[in-house]
Amino acid sequence: MDKNIMLILFNILILLFMPFFVIGIVKKTKAFWAGRKGVSVFQPLFDTIRLFKKNRTISSTTSWIFNFAPVVVFATTLFAGLFVPMIQCYSIINVAGAFVIFSYILGLGKFFALISAMDTGSSFEGMGASREACFTTIVEPAFFIILASLIVLSGNYTFASITDVIKSNGTFGVLIVIMAVFALFIMLLTECSRVPVDDPTTHLELTMIHEVMILDNSGIDLVLITWASGMKMVILMALIANLIIPLGLGLKASIGLFLLTLILLAVIIGTLESAIARLRMSHVFEFVFVMSSFALIVASLAAVKIYGI
Repeated sequence: MDKNIMLILFNILILLFMPFFVIGIVKKTKAFWAGRKGVSVFQPLFDTIRLFKKNRTISSTTSWIFNFAPVVVFATTLFAGLFVPMIQCYSIINVAGAFVIFSYILGLGKFFALISAMDTGSSFEGMGASREACFTTIVEPAFFIILASLIVLSGNYTFASITDVIKSNGTFGVLIVIMAVFALFIMLLTECSRVPVDDPTTHLELTMIHEVMILDNSGIDLVLITWASGMKMVILMALIANLIIPLGLGLKASIGLFLLTLILLAVIIGTLESAIARLRMSHVFEFVFVMSSFALIVASLAAVKIYGI
C-alpha cells in the first residue's frame, strides 16, 4: 500500500475513533484516583452505539436551526481535523494558511452550536451559549498569536511546519514550544469544557457551560455533538503532540509515540479533574486569560529570535 494512502487512513481512523478511547481513559483515570474500578475505556463507544438506536425528541419551539446544527457541528469538526498533522506530521489537507481556515471552520461549528442552544428558547441554554461565546473570544486571539508565531519562525505557512520549531531555533525553540504547549493545554481544557473551566459530569444548570447547551438534544443529534466534542479534544491533543514529537521517526515509532502522547494527555486531564475542583465562574475568566499571557510570551520570544530585539 502507498505510504500516503496509509497515513491518510491512520489519520482518519485516529480522528474518528480515538475520541471514544481518550474520553474513556479520562474516566478510567478519575475512577482510579477515586479508588474505584470504573467503567471500561470502551464505554463511551458503547454509549454512542446505544444513542444511535434512540429516537430524537424535538421541542415544538425550535426551528430548522436546531435540526441542522448537530450535522454542521460534526461536519465542521471533522473537516477541520483534516488540516491537522498527525502521524509523521502528515496532514490530509496541507495548504498555506491552513491554521486560519482551520480556526474559521471550527468557528462556524461553534456559531451553529450557540444559535442552536438559543433556538430552544431555554434561559439556561442561552446562558450556557453566552458563557461559551465569552470564553471563545478570549481563546481565539491567543490561539492565532501562538500559531502565527510558530509558523513565522519556521518560514513555512502550513500546519506541518510547527513540528520544526525546536530543530530550527535551538534554545529559543525549546522555550517557545514549552510556552505553546502550556497555552494549548489551557485551550484544550477550555474548548472541551473540562475541569477547572467546566465539569462535564455536573447536573446543575446554573454552573454548566457546554452541557447545558445540549440539554434538549437527544438520539443521533446528541451523538453527533458529543462525538464532535471528542474529536476537537483529539485535534487539540494532536497539535500538542506535533510540537513535542521529534521528526524523522519511522512509521511504527511515530504511531506509537503519537498514541502514547494522546493517552498521556488524557491521563493528565483525568488526574487534574480528580485533584482540583471546578473554579468559580468569576475565576474561570482569569484562568482562561493565562493562555493569553503564554501567547504573548511566545510572540515575544519569536520577535527576539527573528529581529534580535
